[in-house]
Amino acid sequence: MKVSFPLLRGVWFLSILLAAGSAQAVPSYARQTGQNCVACHAGGQFPELTPYGRMFKLTGYTIGQRTMPLSMMGVLNANKVKVNDPAEGKQQDGSPIFNTASLFIAGKISDNIGGFAQITYNNYDAQNSDSGKWTGHTGADNMDFRYADRLIDANRDLVYGVTLHNNPTVQDVWMSAPAWGPATVPGSTGSGGGLLPILADGLGQQVAGIGAYAYWNRTLYAELTGYRTGNGIFSFMTQGVNNDHGPQTILKGVNPYWRLALTHEWGAHNAMIGLSGLDVKIYPDPTDLSTPTDHYRDVGLDAQYQYLLDPHSLTAQASYIHEKQDLEANLAATNPADTIDSLRAKVSYVYHAKYGASLSYFDVHGSTNNNPDTATRGWTPEIFWTPLQYVRIGLQYTQFNRVNGLSSNTDGAGRSARDDNSLLLYVWGAF
Repeated sequence: MKVSFPLLRGVWFLSILLAAGSAQAVPSYARQTGQNCVACHAGGQFPELTPYGRMFKLTGYTIGQRTMPLSMMGVLNANKVKVNDPAEGKQQDGSPIFNTASLFIAGKISDNIGGFAQITYNNYDAQNSDSGKWTGHTGADNMDFRYADRLIDANRDLVYGVTLHNNPTVQDVWMSAPAWGPATVPGSTGSGGGLLPILADGLGQQVAGIGAYAYWNRTLYAELTGYRTGNGIFSFMTQGVNNDHGPQTILKGVNPYWRLALTHEWGAHNAMIGLSGLDVKIYPDPTDLSTPTDHYRDVGLDAQYQYLLDPHSLTAQASYIHEKQDLEANLAATNPADTIDSLRAKVSYVYHAKYGASLSYFDVHGSTNNNPDTATRGWTPEIFWTPLQYVRIGLQYTQFNRVNGLSSNTDGAGRSARDDNSLLLYVWGAF
């Protein structure tokens, strides 16, 4: 059995991806650096970072001059998917809706300190079980604050720093990390959602992490971070997240995360291969800390390749996560040992920083208690157009090949995997 975390409920995964994935593509950074979006983002498309964009983040968002740190973002969309309950159809019947909006406080504070804080309003956050009416909600979103410095001369280039953030891997600078891509494994709007490794956004906006990192000669990156419950003095990083979704996830003590990455740049090309891991203990009942904890151990392997030469931008990413679970607190489990495996991949191409397309693949499945019948697998092609620097229009289609491990009768009532297929038209804008 997999613990159901608040951020895996409610809003469909693509809306979350559009809101969170653009968290660092904020106009205040462009004003600060004096650069166009294509300097930091591959083909100007968010959230994929260029080598310059990665260095901007690693050096604490401090490149450039201090300026007005405020920006805003909004997402309009029309999502079409087959639903059995008409009361749940407002978000998925193809009607255009205002989905989310975010306020960013982001930029340089001093020569060594900077960061961003995102506050997001979700217009369709929760649905009343009696009336079926949807209500909006505002809460903390991705946050990352840094102290960083750089030692550079003819023989060395060492970037080092400290990060305080509220979502494991949101601090990462490669888009193969779970918080950014390659494609968030969808929690199906039908019968197949909910099975994900905890590293794949399972603790987002629930925790506070403090970590140290170093990047040597643009070749080797290393990081060690410890996570604890985001309460007390860290409650500002989780403010408003749990009001409509139950109590906050509670971790036992400090839980370690580590990250290693080997990188290389040559001409218009750059590549990365990396390893990561998370070891976390969670109380299944946040109101009773006298019980045993459930233990999750994740190990990930990821890679990224980019070709960046105007007018072309090509990015390919892949990520595999294996999770071992020891569900000591789950007395109903016949076998407390369990595993989850998640594979995600994406390739995207952008021409003249205006016209682009991408193709994503996702495959997530479990074993033992999370038996193979929970497997979800499919593809997401997308086309998009950026007519202006801070406006993006896209069309995505998600095709499910398997839901609950099946291609047909996925819910025991005749629903097929293709009934979960979704068509999404979105308009993203920022200023």
